[in-house]
Amino acid sequence: MNITKQTIIDALEIHASKVGESSSIENESIKNIQVFGNEVIIDIEIKNPTLQAKKKIESEIVGVLEKLGSDIEIKLNFNAVVPPKVPQIKGKAVPGIQNIIAIASGKGGVGKSTVTANIAVTLSKMGFKVGILDADVYGPSIPIMFDVANERPLSVDVNGKSMMKPVENHGVKISSLGFFLNPNEAVIWRGAMASKALDQMIFETNWGDLDFLLIDLPPGTGDIHLSIVQTVPVSGAVIVSTPQNIALADAKKGVAMFQQQSINVPVLGIIENMSYFTPAELPENKYYIFGKDGAKKLAEDIEIEFLGEVPIVQSIREGGDLGQPVALLTNSPLEIAFTQITKNMLSQLIKRNEELPPTEIVKITNMSGCSAK
Repeated sequence: MNITKQTIIDALEIHASKVGESSSIENESIKNIQVFGNEVIIDIEIKNPTLQAKKKIESEIVGVLEKLGSDIEIKLNFNAVVPPKVPQIKGKAVPGIQNIIAIASGKGGVGKSTVTANIAVTLSKMGFKVGILDADVYGPSIPIMFDVANERPLSVDVNGKSMMKPVENHGVKISSLGFFLNPNEAVIWRGAMASKALDQMIFETNWGDLDFLLIDLPPGTGDIHLSIVQTVPVSGAVIVSTPQNIALADAKKGVAMFQQQSINVPVLGIIENMSYFTPAELPENKYYIFGKDGAKKLAEDIEIEFLGEVPIVQSIREGGDLGQPVALLTNSPLEIAFTQITKNMLSQLIKRNEELPPTEIVKITNMSGCSAK
């Protein structure tokens, strides 16, 4: 059989149509195909640069092309595509951290920390270096969600300065006030005390080199949020909401806070959690318990990106309680959902980094107003 570039394209397209979502090359980009006799060279852009991901794609492509002829010699050239580094940040940057993303919600109980944990795990599986700053000082839950609640950060010497080594699990580095608190005691702090604790966790933690630091903010629009934008240059914010009106009203306020002229942090998009419920015995049914498409419609109304939806599934809650975020599962519907949400977030971050100047740190002048530093 005479192998041509079109023959290879047709074979891969037929394979993709048969395999569907389970294909490992579905979201990868084949940039160039060259044929020299029985030698085939394919250039591939890949968003997940890990060896495991490359091997999986290679195995699938080789399996397709070997059916065209047993004497074909196949060479794959992988080119990793990652978000560009943020330009030089104005202000007090965190050494080694390229992108800082704040994950917020106007209302409590919408699953913001669960979404943060699963996005972090997804980024790590894609091959990025990821950290989480658990800034929900009054109710830190990230240590439980990563099964490290009983861990304590170690002290390490960095250039003669004593710093905290973040606790790590599932490929994610974590700094949380929860490591230092008695779980049976409430945190009764004024804003200034909480802000000082956050400042220490940010700048006295030896993060190393990170592609992304996710900041899990408390619900609302209060002191902690202002302290974060005052302390570090946030690359962008993500808002988490459920579909019902009361949550959407608060989510809209969260978006408005970041978009204030005095704060001016780009909002990368909104994620709808608890979108619908599908019982195991009726897998084709969807029950919109909290309303349908609420966050999606809000995103359209206020002209921000809708990053995706997460259904109500028992395993999400179980994974959080057991310290095993569901994004760790392979080829599950929830892993696919969080992967798509994360890719959409990265697309918006790339667009933000290409089109907008670096975020400046905000100088807080008083409790009722802010001014840019």
